[in-house]
Amino acid sequence: MISPPRIQENVFLGEMNSLGIAARARYFVSVTSLEALREALNWASAESAQPLILGGGSNLVFAGDYQGLVIRMANARRCWEHVDGDGATLVLGAGENWHDVVMYAAAAGYRGIENLALIPGTVGAAPVQNIGAYGTELRDTLLEVSALDRHTGHEVTLTNSLCHFSYRDSVFKHEPGRYVITTVRLRLSRSRPFSLDYRDLAEYFDGQDARCLTPLDVANGVMAVRRRKLPDPSQLPNAGSFFKNPVVALDTWHSLQQSYPDIAGHPGDDSAKVAAAWLIDQCGWKGYRNGRVGVHNRQALVLVNHSNGNGQDVLALADRIRRDVEARFGIALEMEPGVVGSP
Repeated sequence: MISPPRIQENVFLGEMNSLGIAARARYFVSVTSLEALREALNWASAESAQPLILGGGSNLVFAGDYQGLVIRMANARRCWEHVDGDGATLVLGAGENWHDVVMYAAAAGYRGIENLALIPGTVGAAPVQNIGAYGTELRDTLLEVSALDRHTGHEVTLTNSLCHFSYRDSVFKHEPGRYVITTVRLRLSRSRPFSLDYRDLAEYFDGQDARCLTPLDVANGVMAVRRRKLPDPSQLPNAGSFFKNPVVALDTWHSLQQSYPDIAGHPGDDSAKVAAAWLIDQCGWKGYRNGRVGVHNRQALVLVNHSNGNGQDVLALADRIRRDVEARFGIALEMEPGVVGSP
């Protein structure tokens, strides 16, 4: 078999996933255009090589080597559209680094995504997860995404409502593999109120007049807060928050409060979001470390790869944590990262 020139074989993926797992791709290609994406998918179909779309690799666990074709989205694009007195639409290629985009928008004086600073990964992955932090979610500013619909072969536009966003969820999760996001459009504003109610941010900006803050001030504050609690993946490999905060019925929440008065969470009108980090910490996992992987000593939601751990090491630790939390609290934790590859 003669591969097209752009298709590489036996490519090391350790530097392409934030957990630093030393997996390999049987086939690999980096694409920078819709045409190149179509070509790569057509090649994968002809060769019966299951494609995997890879952005920054910050929300994946490689359980082992990937036997299909890894397609890395590298289409970098950044421009402004529909600029008016207060607002503007920021158009982004899927291959753009998300944090760089946040800082770019904040430096330009536009508000809406400053609370999402320092979240690892690429723009194309952000809608899949509906990334969120400190009281802000991507859906708050997303206008639409352009994507290749693999069912039809056509490029489609999905508006915010068609993305069916919810907490860490979207249509892209419910129809995995169907859409390959190529472009994202965000509507940002110069006057949108800052979201500073989250406790850590409120404490950081305590005593400061929000009217005097800039988007860059807020982004820098978010970065300072995150760095106090979260490890830098480039220094200590991790995939960020490994578990979702579970949502429980209000009667369950009230029952848990009776048993655990200091339980951390956010009750709403008909449900409550329980802090997964608190649950994990109560089970004694914060700071745990075996020979290769462990739980961060300042944030129990973060599983870290201390010393060349593989995907099976990470998944085994995650399973032990989930079983402990469910046994003690009756709550089933759900992983945020996806799992790909085989041992």
